[in-house]
Amino acid sequence: MKPLSKLAIAKIPNNGGELTLFCREEEFSIRLSGVRGELMNSRVYNSEQELAKLGCAHIQNKDNAEVLVGGLGMGYTLASALESVTANSRVTVAELVPEVVEWNQGPLGECAGKPLADGRCQVRLGDIVELIRLQQPDFDAILLDVDNGPEGITHSNNNWLYSTSGLDALYNSLRPEGMLAVWSAGADPMFTIQLKKARFSVEARTVRSRPGKGSRHTIFLAKKLCVSPRW
Repeated sequence: MKPLSKLAIAKIPNNGGELTLFCREEEFSIRLSGVRGELMNSRVYNSEQELAKLGCAHIQNKDNAEVLVGGLGMGYTLASALESVTANSRVTVAELVPEVVEWNQGPLGECAGKPLADGRCQVRLGDIVELIRLQQPDFDAILLDVDNGPEGITHSNNNWLYSTSGLDALYNSLRPEGMLAVWSAGADPMFTIQLKKARFSVEARTVRSRPGKGSRHTIFLAKKLCVSPRW
């Protein structure tokens, strides 16, 4: 087997370390400095697709749906979200590292079918935390794949998203009956409790990194509960 070739390096803002893009023929890999093993690989993406399928299942036939994807990665979640919504819907992807967008606009983008070229896609460069803090109820679904799950490893600011104030802001950013879907490398019962405290109805799904095989990952599905007013 041919060795991986280094293609590019990108610095994560606020001293978050470095991302390195590797390639071997049609296979791509992204690694994070200081973390053992791969962060992402273009051959292992089923759970990223399931994040979008499960998170957008309730709006697959809804006109003018608005979806927010946190983290572009290799584009698989974005591509799956675009496949899951109607032709007049919009999917906004928030990406902290500009180079990751550039990589997806190049050969890496072929892996997920070049979702950035879809006219329904809008890119927001910057920290998704700043976008969520606006607390505008603009989204029918928020899909978070910004880190390794509720405990951030790539960017310390991600921890705020899973805090009490962060979950409250996410709740307020969803439209009525909206869905928050969070990718996690593993189960986290305490996070389920936190989501329920934040007024979400919660279900945790186990998915595989490859169809029917590979590592088991967890998708937290948190639905915004709409409480009827008291008269």
